[in-house]
Amino acid sequence: QLQLVESGGGLVQPGGSLGLSCAASGFTLDYYAIGWFRQTPGKEREGVSCISSRGVITNYTDSVKGRFSISRDNAKNTVYLQMNNLKPEDTAIYYCAAAIDLAPNWVTMKRSDYNYWGQGTQVTVSS
Repeated sequence: QLQLVESGGGLVQPGGSLGLSCAASGFTLDYYAIGWFRQTPGKEREGVSCISSRGVITNYTDSVKGRFSISRDNAKNTVYLQMNNLKPEDTAIYYCAAAIDLAPNWVTMKRSDYNYWGQGTQVTVSS
């Protein structure tokens, strides 16, 4: 069974840090670009960051540039999102997703490009 499982969410104070993990089972992530998305009630799911299958190319939405960092360890079949200097507006459910490689060093922030999704992990930034 193909599955993505996120972990690492929780409650943190503004200015704090959290590290999210996305572990795959049932398939290898070697041939997939990975994206992190987030969603709050009443809003559309938005792309936060993405990374190419070999980790060469990364991309971030403007609101998290300089604060978030995406990485991957294909040997562990896991992708990470390190979130620093968190703000209350970062509060959301965070999802990871996998998109089949369309080209070398390909990345995408389009939800429709992603084939598999995790169930999400809650991140709450509050004092």
